[in-house]
Amino acid sequence: MATKEAASTDVVDGMKDLTGSFPGDKKITVVFVLGGPGSGKGTQCANIVQHFGFTHLSAGDLLRAEIKSGSENGTMIQNMIKEGKIVPSEVTIKLLQRAMLESGNDKFLVDGFPRNEENRAAFESVTNIEPEFVLFFDCSEEEMERRLLNRNQGRDDDNIDTIRKRFNVFLESSLPVIEYYNSKGKVRKIDAAKPIDEIFEVVKGIFAPYSTQFKNHYNNGDWAFDMPHKAAN
Repeated sequence: MATKEAASTDVVDGMKDLTGSFPGDKKITVVFVLGGPGSGKGTQCANIVQHFGFTHLSAGDLLRAEIKSGSENGTMIQNMIKEGKIVPSEVTIKLLQRAMLESGNDKFLVDGFPRNEENRAAFESVTNIEPEFVLFFDCSEEEMERRLLNRNQGRDDDNIDTIRKRFNVFLESSLPVIEYYNSKGKVRKIDAAKPIDEIFEVVKGIFAPYSTQFKNHYNNGDWAFDMPHKAAN
């Protein structure tokens, strides 16, 4: 047991050089994006990135990329996952911090994180950043199940048993995070059962305050984006 705990500590210690620090006068805007599997988070995050200039960060993708890199930290993370251990929050948070620093941006969509209350508390403690709000894609299990099964192209995690386990994990772990931020008035709930274009119309209204800032970076007309409906004001 002591060996496993030591391994967790080694991973965190090994990540210390990844943190860096943001310039003191630079306001960092973070939006947590949460929703069950199949709720359509990825599609809408891509729209937000394109039209509002946010950088999209997926905690899961960052962990997988670190493992694939073959770094010492990546090997440690991979071994922990193989042993069925949960990767320490600090490790994921430091990967997020590094990605933020390297992006050069100051607006971020953090997708699929925090997964639980411990993640949430650790993120705020380590980064000293509170999210502007949580974008919550609310969708029935029946609809999410239908979408996941319809998209199945040989993916191991798109079978009925695994899907239902993922639903349960989301309900047990992530809903308390949503409830916490809701008590602070920071949840923007989206009816994710609607068609993609209708959902983005709602999303545009939520992100409208950020459109002017993004527009100012594109004085050459690049702001005009190709959509069948008008841009948010």
